Amino acid sequence: MSTDELAGVHPAWLPPRAFRAIAARRVAVHGTGPLADTVREEAVRAGATLAEDAELVFKLTGDRAPLGDEGFAISRAGGVTLVLADAPAGLLHGFFHVVRLGEAAFTGERPVERHVPAMRRRMLDHWDNLDVHPVMGQVERGYSGGSIFWEAGAQRDLARVRAYARLLAATGINAVAINNVNVHRAEAHLLTDRVGEVAAVAAAFRPYGIRVHLSVSFASPVVLGGLPTADPLDPAVRAWWAETTWRVYEAIPDFGGYVVKADSEGQPGPFGYGRSHADGANLLAEALEPFGGVVHWRAFVYNHRQDWRDRSTDRARAAYDHFAPLDGQFRDNAILQVKYGPIDFQTREPISPVIAAMPATNVAVELQVTQEYTGQQRHACYLGPMWSEVLRFPLAGHVTVAGLAEELVAVSNVGDDPYWTGHPLAQANLYAFGRLAWEPSLDPLSILDEWVDLTLGPDVDREALHGILDDSWRTYESYTAPLGVGFMVRPGHHYGPDVDGYEYTPWGTYHFADRDGVGVDRTRATGTGFTGQYPKPWSDVYESVERCPDELLLFFHHVPYGHVLHNGATVIQHIYDTHFAGAERVEEMRRLWDRLDGQVDPALFERVRERLDEQVRSAAEWRDQINTYFHRKSGVPDAKGRRIY
Repeated sequence: MSTDELAGVHPAWLPPRAFRAIAARRVAVHGTGPLADTVREEAVRAGATLAEDAELVFKLTGDRAPLGDEGFAISRAGGVTLVLADAPAGLLHGFFHVVRLGEAAFTGERPVERHVPAMRRRMLDHWDNLDVHPVMGQVERGYSGGSIFWEAGAQRDLARVRAYARLLAATGINAVAINNVNVHRAEAHLLTDRVGEVAAVAAAFRPYGIRVHLSVSFASPVVLGGLPTADPLDPAVRAWWAETTWRVYEAIPDFGGYVVKADSEGQPGPFGYGRSHADGANLLAEALEPFGGVVHWRAFVYNHRQDWRDRSTDRARAAYDHFAPLDGQFRDNAILQVKYGPIDFQTREPISPVIAAMPATNVAVELQVTQEYTGQQRHACYLGPMWSEVLRFPLAGHVTVAGLAEELVAVSNVGDDPYWTGHPLAQANLYAFGRLAWEPSLDPLSILDEWVDLTLGPDVDREALHGILDDSWRTYESYTAPLGVGFMVRPGHHYGPDVDGYEYTPWGTYHFADRDGVGVDRTRATGTGFTGQYPKPWSDVYESVERCPDELLLFFHHVPYGHVLHNGATVIQHIYDTHFAGAERVEEMRRLWDRLDGQVDPALFERVRERLDEQVRSAAEWRDQINTYFHRKSGVPDAKGRRIY
């Protein structure tokens, strides 16, 4: 089955109309190799004719320097649009840029524009299991159905994976890890006797310049190799990883490498042998180095057996405390994968100080496209503005997060749902991640315009869509998470409000609300000292209750309900006001979507309408539970006299 014949699967941002500007044009592709062949195939698929007297020319320079392996330059003069690249991957990215430009690529004159990716690796991590896990399902934190790679423990037909590869390449993604970072027993075998399945997936991604990576268990030498130990300094363990990795590359010569979650939330790791995370990461980096592979070692390491009565232990501190002392000890092909915030993909967090604390270590910043804490693809929540804020944040002097990161990685939001992402509007998040990973300075609202043009067409009610999505992240924040407080969600599945759901658990995610106030004291003066992990000026800004930004106040400070914010409202009144306003705003989002009735495919319209109905219901539930909780805690009435239960 070809990728054009996937019955019932939405084409996302690559529908046939997206290629209209290329259709019937004469195209020449001067280059050899599989990726150059893909450009030819894409041009023919679009309806172009391959001809030497071309209107659109793709040409390799042979330079291999100014534009790198993936960059390209585009220009137009004398009626010819020219895409130059130093390597075939650049031609492919240039082709999809022409698709984004549409008719503008063939209009007038265009001076030379250079497009070179800011990040060398732009990667998606799938948290897919081979079969349905009794607790985690088939896709852990997946909100779009089952895996596109496996079903009932067996590999699926890969036609859909090939279509997915096209979608990812069109946004600039060049790497994918295909299985869950929590590696269960069945998935562990993908490294050895089931590596042929990984090779088949890699073959589907290869024509689009995407390399496959694999999540592996640190305990693999014991689980798979029958060794008595997984000690990273044991010669037999090192030999096992070297031999196993050699066999992986025999099957997949362009294999990307390993992803590892170790000593975190019950996963095995080097701590069990008295070794450091650098010891563990370097073991795998050593095995991968002869083949050009890398290991992504996740920094999500913390005590998940915390005593909720102990206010000195702070989950936010953990990654820095574990990893900052190891800076400079990791091999060159070891990449420390750091969540953008110090807790866990919350709606609002400060930037993780680890990102600035590891100048001698390759660091990848990790985002979460799947909306675990931002509505689980049942709520419209466009995350481009959040990620843009993260990437532009000047964490170290004038150096932004994007300037400190070697790579950008995100947890995928794709499943076997007909719309790929469950909520059709959540496709915009997947698209935006790829575009921002390529160029972090892009305007997220302009990226949204690209997605709308390609996916829904240029004639759709753009004003309504911007009204729904532009501020949807802040709207979600307003009816869920006040002033930097997180984790007021139902334990386990993390959907819907439960203010005290995690408050007395071992997970270290507390808000400490009492009758007098709310928030976590993370100051050096009286709290956990977390503010001291930041470079100046942020260590001083966050330390000061007067200077701390309102949106992070309760992340860093425990304050009375009557504390006055910079906007003049008290903390308690802000909670009431934002939760009422957020719920009202969601009702307006639903009204705006109704304007698109008849402008988009009826099935797509109904899917979004159903999701917005649920968002309206859920926002009202959040409003009522949060406001009632804090009203009963504080005893302070709403100044506007609205109904609080």
